[in-house]
Parts: sequence; C-alpha cells; structure tokens
Amino acid sequence: MKEFLLLLICLIALMSPLLVVSQETALPVVRFIPQWQPQAQFAGYYVAYEKGFYRERGLDVQILRGGPDRPPSEMLAQGRADFGTLQLAAGIIRRARGLKLVDVCQVAQHSALMLVAKRSSGIIEPKDLNGKKVGVWGEDFRGRLDAFFRKYHLEVHPVPQGATLNLFLRGGVDAASAMWYNEYHLLLDFGLNPEELTAFFLAVHGLNVPEDGIYCLEKTYKERPGVCRAFVQGSIAGWQYAFSHFEETLDIVMKYVDEAHVPTNRMHQQWMLERMRTMVLAAGPRGPIGGLDPDDYYRAAESLKADGAIKEIPDFSKFYCDCDPPDEK
Repeated sequence: MKEFLLLLICLIALMSPLLVVSQETALPVVRFIPQWQPQAQFAGYYVAYEKGFYRERGLDVQILRGGPDRPPSEMLAQGRADFGTLQLAAGIIRRARGLKLVDVCQVAQHSALMLVAKRSSGIIEPKDLNGKKVGVWGEDFRGRLDAFFRKYHLEVHPVPQGATLNLFLRGGVDAASAMWYNEYHLLLDFGLNPEELTAFFLAVHGLNVPEDGIYCLEKTYKERPGVCRAFVQGSIAGWQYAFSHFEETLDIVMKYVDEAHVPTNRMHQQWMLERMRTMVLAAGPRGPIGGLDPDDYYRAAESLKADGAIKEIPDFSKFYCDCDPPDEK
C-alpha cells in the first residue's frame, strides 16, 4: 500500500506541470494590432498585457506591431488580427464602404489630429495651404484631413507621409499631418518654438471627432461575444491602471519602444501619456472610458456624408456594440 501511495504521489507530481501547461494553452489566442508603432498612445494595452489583465479574463493576447504599412482595417479584413485600434472617422468610412467593422470600445473622446506648418513659409491661415504640398498618412487617417480641405475649399498636393517628420523638416512638404500628443511635441524637441509654427487643430475648426477606438469584425463580435467582452474589460483595466501608475506605465512603454528600436525618449512618452489621459478620461455617456455618444457618432458621420467621403450613414446600433455596459459591471 505504501509503495502504491508513493507511486500515486509521484504520478500526480509529474502530471501537475502538464495540467498547468494544458490550462494555459487552452486560453483563446487573440491578436491585437494598434494603428501605429509602439508608444504611449497604446499604453493601456501594454499595461493590460504586462499586468496580466487579459490573462485574468481568460485571454492569451498577442500584441502585433503596427505602423503606417500595416493598417488595422486591412489586418482585420484579411483575418490577420482579431482586434485593432482605429479612429472613429476611419471606422465609419470603412463600414460605409462595405467592411463590416464594429466599434466595441470608444477609448479616446476627443480629437488630437492637426496640420502643422512653419510660419516662415507664409502659412498662417487655412487658405494659405491652397496649392501647397501636404504630408498625409494612409487612408485610415485621411477622412478628417480631407474634410478640413473641403471645408476651406483647398486644393492641396498630398504627399504620402511615413512614421517620421523628416520630409517636413527638410522642406519636402509645406505642411505635415501631426498628432498633438506625438508629432507636435517632436517638432518642439527638434528645437522649433511654438511661435515658429502654425498649428491647425482640427477640433478648433469644427472637426472634433472622437478618435481611437477598439474595433473587430462584426462576425467576431457575433461569434465570440465573450472574447470581445473580456478584451474590452482587460483593456479598460489597463488604461485605468496606466493613468494611476504613471512611472510604472512609462517603464512598460519604454520596454516596448526599446524592443521596436523606436527613436524616442521617456520625456516624449510622458508628454504623450499626459495628453492621452485628457483624451481618454473624458466624461462620456456612461463613464470615463469606453462609451460612444450617439450624438458624436452622427455628427461625425453626417459630416463625412456631406463631404462626400461616404454615401450612406451606417446604423449606429450596428456600428457600436457596447461590450462593457455599466449596469453589468
């Protein structure tokens, strides 16, 4: 009997690691792609992964590396990602043009998109951009910029803009696309003073549209509602933790930045994280993070339709799918 018990204990000890591995590998794998290279704009997702918030909710999340050459909308359409971040205008345009995307969590509540030019070039007012060369990002970022051009009846010469401002700094374009939390601060880091720059904040020009949200295919939402809910909840937990643990979050962001060899520094990422806080922790229809106000949606969609970017406005109830309603928390 003693020999039998010893044998049984040994077998249990040998099987325990196998049981742990089996439990871990049984977690559904979820691929997530942000719309840009690693930076504090996506701090909440990095924190959620590093602190185990996704795994606590039963998900094995893989964070893919984004950038201008890997648009999340295309990655989702091709089945190469399960979730991705997109600006609201881009999501509406893609949905209206046939790609059945759904917004499962509206993270950023305000616009940070802008155009920037050197005052020395004579660009002071929007009309001064007429006929100029303007650096623009890919299609997922074009909706609001095109609306700005149409609003002021501008005929510009769009030039593809990558992940750097080198073309603008070298005089290859007269104006460049920028984000308040990113490229604008980079120009200040390069030694330019705010007085030397003309900044056209789209929000100031009547084009304040919520930006980053979490998107997936409608098929994913219908077939894997539990996975969608878990990913949204984990992401929200990541953002909440990030904004209450600034230094730890910056440590995590810099880890991803360094692994990707992104030329940046901690001070710039701190600037970005501080501005993301103002964009994310904005009072929404159901709390500080995640909700999309129908009024914001229809204002953005109607503007896109008036500008000719879309022909029909997608139904809000089909476009936005609340995966984390407040009464179920």
